[in-house]
Amino acid sequence: MKIAVLASVVACAAAFAPSQSGSPATSTTTALNAEASRKEFLATAAGAAGAAFLAGAAPANAIRDYENIAFLGGSQTVDVNNANVRVYLKMPGMYPGAAGKIVSHGPYKSVSEIYNIPGLTAAEKEVIKKYEGRFVALPPAADYVIDRINNGLYR
Repeated sequence: MKIAVLASVVACAAAFAPSQSGSPATSTTTALNAEASRKEFLATAAGAAGAAFLAGAAPANAIRDYENIAFLGGSQTVDVNNANVRVYLKMPGMYPGAAGKIVSHGPYKSVSEIYNIPGLTAAEKEVIKKYEGRFVALPPAADYVIDRINNGLYR
């Protein structure tokens, strides 16, 4: 970015510097000469800025495809470390009590750690046991952990 700014400053200065060719009598500026100078300036500035931009451009390193996307609510299996609280709506008795506690107390190394959540009632443990076979504890992914409690979807 600094190179692009520097190139633009140099191009501006060069465009407005007095011409070195010809005597003062022949260096009069006409409307046609001024138009040609502006076009040269813009071409030079655009070329310098474009070259500087391309030289400094870095590739994007974003994750485009999350291999465990199905475990976030698109299948019967739910990832307790990355799935949003709304996924538990599909499991009667889980939402909001047990589901809210699961998403707010992770991450978990294994599904069995869910039973160690403080304040989990006997009824909540019972409903978790009912669906335990549908849970997996995959490594937390920063892109999904941040939305576990609130993903901004409201009705």
